[in-house]
Amino acid sequence: MNSIKPVFALLLTLVSSAFSFAQTSPPANSPAPRPATSRAGQFDIASLDKSVDPCVDFYQFACGNWMKNNPIPPDQARWGRFGELAERNREALHQILEKAADPNPKRSALEQKYGDYYASCMDEEGIEAKGIAPIKPELDRIAKIDSKSGLIDEVAHLHRTSSGGRGGGMRALFTFGATPDLHNATRVIAAVDQGGLGLPDRDYYLKDDPKSVETRKQYVDHLKAMFALLGDKPDAAAQETDAVMRIETALATASMDRVKRRDPHAHDHKMKVQRLAALAPNFQFKRYFKDAETPAFQELNVGNPDFFKKINATIDSAPLRDWKSYLRAHLLSSKAPSLPRAFVEESFNFQGRILNGQKELGARWKRCVQMTDRDLGEAVGQPYVDATFGVEGKQRTQKMVQLIESALEKDILDLPWMTAETKQRALEKLHAITNKIGFPDKWRDYSSVQIVRGDHLGNVQRAAQFERQRQLSKIGRPLDKSEWGMTPPTVNAYYSPPENDINFPAGILQPPFYDNRIDDAVNYGGIGAVIGHELTHGFDDQGRKFDPQGNLRDWWTDTDGKEFEKRVSCIADEYSQFVAVKNPELKLNGRLTLGENTADNGGLRVAHLALSDALAEKPAPPIDGFSPQQRLFLGFAQIWCENSTEESARLRALTDPHSPGRYRTNGVVQNMPEFQRAFSCKEGQPMVSPQPCRVW
Repeated sequence: MNSIKPVFALLLTLVSSAFSFAQTSPPANSPAPRPATSRAGQFDIASLDKSVDPCVDFYQFACGNWMKNNPIPPDQARWGRFGELAERNREALHQILEKAADPNPKRSALEQKYGDYYASCMDEEGIEAKGIAPIKPELDRIAKIDSKSGLIDEVAHLHRTSSGGRGGGMRALFTFGATPDLHNATRVIAAVDQGGLGLPDRDYYLKDDPKSVETRKQYVDHLKAMFALLGDKPDAAAQETDAVMRIETALATASMDRVKRRDPHAHDHKMKVQRLAALAPNFQFKRYFKDAETPAFQELNVGNPDFFKKINATIDSAPLRDWKSYLRAHLLSSKAPSLPRAFVEESFNFQGRILNGQKELGARWKRCVQMTDRDLGEAVGQPYVDATFGVEGKQRTQKMVQLIESALEKDILDLPWMTAETKQRALEKLHAITNKIGFPDKWRDYSSVQIVRGDHLGNVQRAAQFERQRQLSKIGRPLDKSEWGMTPPTVNAYYSPPENDINFPAGILQPPFYDNRIDDAVNYGGIGAVIGHELTHGFDDQGRKFDPQGNLRDWWTDTDGKEFEKRVSCIADEYSQFVAVKNPELKLNGRLTLGENTADNGGLRVAHLALSDALAEKPAPPIDGFSPQQRLFLGFAQIWCENSTEESARLRALTDPHSPGRYRTNGVVQNMPEFQRAFSCKEGQPMVSPQPCRVW
């Protein structure tokens, strides 16, 4: 999203990633079950490794055979239950798009748009024939820059017209967008924030450990290769690469680290436009806003003021030729997925193979499905919802949400460490949370987006311009809480603090997360824990700082605030001991993953509480030798079954606020006496923490 508002998701989705046991016929509007020979997507007792004691390593017990039988496909960096479901969703979209790509006169206006978009993306022969001609005008514009003022004009132009991220424009130098006002969440204001890096994080430029040094060298080689594809001679490509590294390293030194950015107060700097201009007079922000064609505004939020001071100094110190090299590099990075295959493969070589350990570039149709979903998601999402979810799915999920909300209310009331005053305020916030299930009540209007068959890069750019303008048009207006930040096929879910709502796209409301054909216990462990996870985000170390209306306001007593911090510190310390990569050893950053770990722990706890309430009214017998309580924990663990390349595991440990699946499972159950009772674990066993952590 172009919006810079904080959103806490179940799983980060950088591409279309992700985040059973059929007993009866599937419900209406549900996808047909796989053949009996394939249990993909379903909860599966055969996935268990019963040679492992669940009290020693519950994740291995629940997922061992699944991991053994599901190696990472060559076009993936990691493979898990999220990935399985995302692949099925891609195939569903694939069928929709292949049909719509047929240029018959009976297509609807929407079918024409997403069908022609997809067909243009699939026209690899046409893309190859055009070469770099589609970006030649942009390269020429950069070449003609003859002053620092011209540099500002070009940054504005690129932000306004280029694609890079979901509608966000190219993120060269910094980001600019629309965001809810942290202190008046009913309104949307302008916001600028740090950006402009080509590597995944500031620390990749600043750390001197062997792995960081190696990655920087590989990035340098990648930049040289990209410049060479434009026809630059080796010496020129090397000089341009050096210029890019100098500028990006300067920006990295002033970038806020990921842990600090987790505190919403750290990027709460609302100020007048004149004050921003004073922070970076060399950049001439008044000129930038005019050239970027932004709405008029008098104040905005500046996420990292020190970063803009560094921009000011770097504008002055770096020669113009260095800036031109920097802009060429970011233009190429932004456009590479839509250029001829040589650019696509070089981009994949670094981003996919080197950073993530992915062996093969994904099939063209998969990449084109992902691009279509990214740019026209609420258009192609409509037939997807009709095929896989429907109104009945929305009603079923809403009922589950209500049960989990009731369990969280009970959990809050029973907390031994929270005073009555703060409990009452917590309940006010819980009762104010709104639920968005499956798909929007009102679909996005794409009628103004021009899609031209045979003009792939042009379609990508026009779709990005549409989305960017749509986002910028929000500045100064009331916040529209009916909007979605994920497309319907997305395998993920999220909580938005400024909107105080939880959001569950249709894409995740399928097996193994929710299966209408299986016992309640497994569903409570799957989608029940996911719902509890998102609700708990409203009360994690970030979410708790926002009030029921979505404003950044402290509603805690001092005593309760201190008690909360003591409890989340327990979780942070616990997860900081988990090893993400063994050689060389890299442990998780418990402060980076704190919000997600808190939500995982709270989510499963309230799901278990909801199941216990349900069983009190209607006891259930064991199935496959496992009690309902045991099946809840197994259902929870199996949504996190995954295999990962070492490269992906390292990248995620450094940048991802989510823990790996093993620790999202074991880190939670070792804190739960309910798990220990369910599996008769004994004191001293690994899944019984000697000092269990609990917040919610």
